[in-house]
Amino acid sequence: MKIGNPAVVGLAGFGLTTLLLQFHNLGWMGLGPVLSMGIIFGGLAQMIAGFQEQKMGNNFGYSAFVGYGSFWIGLGIIWFLNHFSVYKASHTDVGFFLVAWTLYTAILFVASLRVHTAMTFTFATLLIGFVLLDLAHFGFPQLTKFAAWDLIICAGGAWYMMAAIIINDLAGKTVISVGKRLIQ
Repeated sequence: MKIGNPAVVGLAGFGLTTLLLQFHNLGWMGLGPVLSMGIIFGGLAQMIAGFQEQKMGNNFGYSAFVGYGSFWIGLGIIWFLNHFSVYKASHTDVGFFLVAWTLYTAILFVASLRVHTAMTFTFATLLIGFVLLDLAHFGFPQLTKFAAWDLIICAGGAWYMMAAIIINDLAGKTVISVGKRLIQ
């Protein structure tokens, strides 16, 4: 019996919420849609995809999807706590939150070198985006716009991989290449 690849949902959720947050960071939209999709698609759906990756024996997908699903839910909670004045996270508090995720992303970037080129590209742009956001939170706010453009490219990388999995599966052959491992 053929089973579906949970990465298609995880990559879709990651890409969509990352894209929406960057639209917000560029000033094109408010935070409401980002918060909604961050909790449901970026958070819950990614976590479910990650738990399914665990069942398939994919530790990389398991860690990445559960991890970034938790990132989105955690960020949503920070926004809710700020909005309702339960606990106001400062700009610096959020900066340290992002630094922790930068370190996690650096580990997954190194691991991505053993997956395929599209994965490495996506994690490289994610790592760059986090570093730029870290710097933006610690004295260089003008870097937020550069981070946003970089992370739009990152979201595109996630959707590229999602499209490759879906289209290649339906075609029964490689139509969209994800490239080779950079480290064998």
